[in-house]
Amino acid sequence: MRTRTFQLAGGIAVVAGLAAASVLIAGVETASTLTGLALADAVNPCALAVLLILLTTILTRHPEQRRKTLWAGLSFVAAVFVSYVMLGTLLVFGLKSATETVSSLQFEGLQRLFGVFAIVMGLLNFKDWISHGAGGFVVEVPYSWRPSMQRYLTDPLWRFRSVVVGSFLAGAVVTLFLLPCTAGPYLVAGGILAPYTWPAALALLAIYNLIFVLPMVAITLVVYGGFATVEQISGWREESIERLHFVAGTILFTLGVALVVGVV
Repeated sequence: MRTRTFQLAGGIAVVAGLAAASVLIAGVETASTLTGLALADAVNPCALAVLLILLTTILTRHPEQRRKTLWAGLSFVAAVFVSYVMLGTLLVFGLKSATETVSSLQFEGLQRLFGVFAIVMGLLNFKDWISHGAGGFVVEVPYSWRPSMQRYLTDPLWRFRSVVVGSFLAGAVVTLFLLPCTAGPYLVAGGILAPYTWPAALALLAIYNLIFVLPMVAITLVVYGGFATVEQISGWREESIERLHFVAGTILFTLGVALVVGVV
């Protein structure tokens, strides 16, 4: 219990530090919005699931070499971070190009459109909280994609001698599979970052993605330290999947309403 409390406190401290850094760059309103969006992305069940598949594969191959699990997990997280920063940069570039062709009044309308999108994504997460999979779909990786995702996730680990290299490549490829369940908050964040100068936008983009990958880092450290097994964490994820959708839905819906009414 004390260990879990310490881990939670450490995670909160890191998020608070990153949020404080974003306040210095963009101000309280924008920083709080971006932090909320990053947290909604971070608790998404998809990202946690793919890391658990990776760690399970590594532990199956190297059951007695926990250090390999640590470095492979961190390499995977680094790949996800780098890939998402690159995708975010392209997103901001595209939105910056669009904002240069519209007036400030039209851009305010564009931000409200992002707010409506966030509200819709929030409602879809509420749907999966109330009845997971209702309507034949979930706000996660599509069921039809999952066999391919697992293959692309695990193949590099067996193909390359270095588990670290294989994990990095797996993280870079799997990022594309994660987009359907993580793109919602990211698209809204890109719309918020578009008016900022490139140095500020890139700094905020990096902070956003550091918050996004924080749970993955925590899971890797917990498994490496022997505080919990992959099976226990997987069980917790399955038991908590509806609650995770509720948390993500609440954040997205609240921020979406704030964007629509012009509070942020």
